Amino acid sequence: MRIIAGKAGRLSIKVPASVTRPTTDFVRQAIFSILGETVENARVLDLFAGSGAIGLEALSRGAASCTFVDDHRQACTVISENLTKSRLDGGRAVKADVASFLKRDACVYDLIFADPPYWKHYGDKDLAGDLLKSGLLVPRLASDARLIVEISASQTSPVAENLTLTDRREYGGSAILMYALM
Repeated sequence: MRIIAGKAGRLSIKVPASVTRPTTDFVRQAIFSILGETVENARVLDLFAGSGAIGLEALSRGAASCTFVDDHRQACTVISENLTKSRLDGGRAVKADVASFLKRDACVYDLIFADPPYWKHYGDKDLAGDLLKSGLLVPRLASDARLIVEISASQTSPVAENLTLTDRREYGGSAILMYALM
């Protein structure tokens, strides 16, 4: 796993294998190609951050800041190590449950990435759908912000009040959903 482009481009990063399913280089490249210059100077929130690969990519490409949120201690440790190794400024790792963090956070973000564990079998908890329906994301989004959610390609796109699905792209077993405020 590596940072693809920007200040820390081509740098290898650690992945906490026991607690994450990292977004592939190919999918990250596609996301950041779509986002283009909107990443520059953006305030970024990386939810279910895992290795921090998405947020690190944003910082490397010029984001002003990134808050990485994950509820696994090992993931937060790896994110901190990756931030140190990459020498990227503006990042901080927060060990917290995503819903709890969003309830107490008062910041507004330009880009929010959410890559919860995938729904795999009928009857599994749909973390992406639950998060979108919770209403916790809307107050954290700047007026022209984008919310990017990664789900299994076999899932239907969750619907959320006050958010509009602007794009869905599938890459192998992953689907990338882009939402904006209504």
